[in-house]
Amino acid sequence: MDFPRILISALRGGSGKTILSIGITAAWKSFGKQITPFKKGPDYIDAGWLALAAGRPCYNLDTFLTQKELILESFLLHSNKGDISVIEGNRGLYDGIDIQGSTSTAELAKLLNTPVILCIDCTKSTRTMAAAVLGCMKFDPGTKIKGVILNRVAGPRHEKVLRKNIEHYCNIPVLGAVPKLDWQNFPERHMGLLPTPEHGWAKDSIQAASQIAGQYIDLEALAAVAGDAGELPVSAALQESNFAEAESLLDSDPKLRPRIGIIKDSAFQFYYPENIEALEAAGAETIFISPLDSDTIPPIDALYIGGGFPETHALQLARNVTFRDQLKSLANDGLPIYAECGGLMYLGEELVLDENSFPMAGVLPVVFGFSKKPQGHGYTVVTVEQPNPYFKVGTQLKGHEFHYSRVLKWRGTDNDLAFNMKRGAGFINHRDGVCYKNVLATYTHIHALGTPSWAKAMVRNAIAYKKSKK
Repeated sequence: MDFPRILISALRGGSGKTILSIGITAAWKSFGKQITPFKKGPDYIDAGWLALAAGRPCYNLDTFLTQKELILESFLLHSNKGDISVIEGNRGLYDGIDIQGSTSTAELAKLLNTPVILCIDCTKSTRTMAAAVLGCMKFDPGTKIKGVILNRVAGPRHEKVLRKNIEHYCNIPVLGAVPKLDWQNFPERHMGLLPTPEHGWAKDSIQAASQIAGQYIDLEALAAVAGDAGELPVSAALQESNFAEAESLLDSDPKLRPRIGIIKDSAFQFYYPENIEALEAAGAETIFISPLDSDTIPPIDALYIGGGFPETHALQLARNVTFRDQLKSLANDGLPIYAECGGLMYLGEELVLDENSFPMAGVLPVVFGFSKKPQGHGYTVVTVEQPNPYFKVGTQLKGHEFHYSRVLKWRGTDNDLAFNMKRGAGFINHRDGVCYKNVLATYTHIHALGTPSWAKAMVRNAIAYKKSKK
């Protein structure tokens, strides 16, 4: 299977690969190309920017959360819709959670037989950059490093020295040289770029990045590298699979199709497209709602609240008393609710920010505060130990967490927490997954491809709730 594709990586995080990936994607799109973006790893924020740049969803490819076969399948399904696929790596090219680098960007590049373009921060360095690039090439010859983009170049002389050394010692082309720039259009929050829904000038930022890519990167040569990627190592069985069509739970009675509400706005924005698509493939109708835009919750049979930054909208969320009260009433009535991270915080009693307290929905007996340092960051592994509406006891789940919030007060018990943390920080006492009736709220984010039982459980619970209301 032959699809043009490139993977943009770096020697470390913070080298500028995200902004260059955004710029390349937007520039190619401005030339009329259809670009399919992908993000390696569990990142939401970079994926949101890439989606905005491409004008289509950005899909996550994560070899920790998802089986390799399903990553191949997802890539094949979505790449088939575009002229070029752009994959942004994460951290350094060979960085991973074990000594084998099994979850690294390099392993993903090999899995997808994709050429790698290294974005290198050349600040106060010249010939040493050639040594670094050559070291990456020699470290694992199976990783196809096919070009370099110089970033933060001091001037023409600096660029000339870098080009000569890299092309001489590494025998690969330098495809661009971007000078030191003022990236005020791309402010950072926590460990990534600001989420795109949080400001109205996101499109202007995309346009600025596109112009920079067009001015300083040889986009035609880069497209040639993508076009020469070669075949995808996909078996005939995988090519013929029906990845997009999950078995519907409604075959027996289509009238039972449930409506699953999804709270999605600038406070709650962290959703994998695959998760929403999995709910729809399992038979649900999905509708988007927001406590920032509406006082009421429309008729729904289940609710999914993703992650985000509710703390930046704490006052507005607190003031929407009607929405909060209705949500609490629905939870008490048995509405199936699945919440992750920011959604977990919204279901609590209060958010405490700088000694100010903001009331939330009050579904769960917990008060949250915030720290200047991450309280949970990285991949998680949990074992399901308590009965709950979504996962069987004994199941092991893989996910990830990233939060600055922490538990200030917890009036529940460990028996109210479904998950035992094998890896990660979790909620409290090495546990996660707060349960209340048909509510399960957790710091752990899951990916629907890696946890296929989740979407079916959501739809099954929604159908049961709908039946109970007849």
